[in-house]
Amino acid sequence: MSSKIEDIDILVSGGGIAGLIAAAGFGAEGFSTLCVDPTPPVTEEAARGADLRSTAFLAPSVDLLERIGLWDRLAPFATPLQIMRIVDAGGARPEARLTRDFDAAEIGDAPFGWNLPNWLLRREISARLEQLQTVHFLPGIGTADLVPRDEGAMVTLSDGRHLRAKLVIAADGRNSPTRQALGIGVRTFRYGQKALAFAVTHEHPHENVSTEIHRSGGPFTLVPLPDRDGLPSSAVVWMENGREIARLRALPRKDFAEELNARSAGVLGRLSQATALTEWPIISQIADRFSGPRTALIAEAAHVVPPIGAQGLNMSLADLTTLIDLSRNDPGNPASLDRYNQSRRPDAYARLLGIDALNRASQAKMRPLRDLRAAALGGFYGIGPIRRMVMRAGLGLGSARAGDG
Repeated sequence: MSSKIEDIDILVSGGGIAGLIAAAGFGAEGFSTLCVDPTPPVTEEAARGADLRSTAFLAPSVDLLERIGLWDRLAPFATPLQIMRIVDAGGARPEARLTRDFDAAEIGDAPFGWNLPNWLLRREISARLEQLQTVHFLPGIGTADLVPRDEGAMVTLSDGRHLRAKLVIAADGRNSPTRQALGIGVRTFRYGQKALAFAVTHEHPHENVSTEIHRSGGPFTLVPLPDRDGLPSSAVVWMENGREIARLRALPRKDFAEELNARSAGVLGRLSQATALTEWPIISQIADRFSGPRTALIAEAAHVVPPIGAQGLNMSLADLTTLIDLSRNDPGNPASLDRYNQSRRPDAYARLLGIDALNRASQAKMRPLRDLRAAALGGFYGIGPIRRMVMRAGLGLGSARAGDG
């Protein structure tokens, strides 16, 4: 194998959605960019290993996608999210007893965001990378070794190729080998939860409302998707303790359907399972630092949060936006990477703590605690300025919001 060293600007280690968008982003800025991932992306819904979750891109994330030339590809498949609805079904029976709507119209003219299936995102972003002459995507190849030096990060790929990169972007997941190679530790919060992710069809139109139903064990979330076979459709994320998820997965399809409809509190009428079930462990986690020599951590290499409030990938794209802006003149320089860490880690940690509190409240099993949760939601919602402030904070906006998202 040749020992020749190839010089590039950016190496993105990890080809999940955040890594693919990072490659598109830096490639659109004119940097020579290589993206590697040992596992090729699964780009068909029915294929084995397909990611059946969906992602709601909030307005600031759409701004980035437009800027780097991705949004035109994604927009035709996107479903707008106009209202975020929270339903408390924590009474004696699994029925909606309190419903509160957070309407994007209160803070601007555009929806909160737009929802797309994750498998489709991988398909469309991979296709975009093929159009960019500045980007090469090598699925099936990983990062085998990383040695940061002043002049660049010396990287060995799993195929034996040697690279020198000005900046390595670690987008290689919650167990990030890159982060471990740098000796950066993490703080992890465990909940004993897992999540089922799948798609359903339902009787009533979703009317572009994303609904989070709280009873116990964690939220049950219905996120709008385009119609499927002429029927209204939504993505489901059903969080519960691990034992309950195992029980649900083992049920015959008919019995699972009954449990599914009981847990949904009937908010969209009868639900019918439309895809296979996929399962995901739920944790919160944050890296001790978001940067190292010639290296920046983004996405789950930097932070992991439960799927509440559409924060996860939007936090990742906030990482990427900051990193692109700081890398324009000299990617990988120590001052820029320090600024990246100082900018992104406090914001990510604050959001993690807020989501952690919401998740623990949603897990409440005892009726008095569920009643307290409902009372808090009802009282909080009634204070208009606070409600609007929380909506803007959830979007990552300041005190004002542009009307067109």
